[in-house]
Amino acid sequence: MNQTTEAVKLFSSGFNCAQSVFVPYAEEAGLPREQAFKLSCGFGAGKGRQQKTCGAVTGSYMVIGLKHGKYQQEDNPAREKTYSLVKEFSKQFIKKNKTLECSELLHCDLNTEEGNKYFQEHQLHNDVCVKCVTDANNILNAILEE
Repeated sequence: MNQTTEAVKLFSSGFNCAQSVFVPYAEEAGLPREQAFKLSCGFGAGKGRQQKTCGAVTGSYMVIGLKHGKYQQEDNPAREKTYSLVKEFSKQFIKKNKTLECSELLHCDLNTEEGNKYFQEHQLHNDVCVKCVTDANNILNAILEE
């Protein structure tokens, strides 16, 4: 199963957007599944349901860092590559979705009863969030292959 298929499957089964994007890549990199789920959990719904940066985006940033991030003090080229890829990812995600912000993607406040009702009635989980998880994975796959 490829990462995009697995991400959508995880998201549809109840994991948040950040977890769904991050876990398939983390496992591939050798990070145990349980740790990957726990590490990425707080980034869902725009960082703990604050509806800031979309969790699919932050999950992708973590994947980029996992693959290219700086882990040795003198390895500044790794940091620069990571930052460059994060910027490229962001640019492409914005091109597809017009924003990185969960609140702007959903047009409702998930922290209110009215917002949750709107989210459910308009099937935003399926129509917006699954698209964001899919887009994030497709962009991530493309830039990681370069």
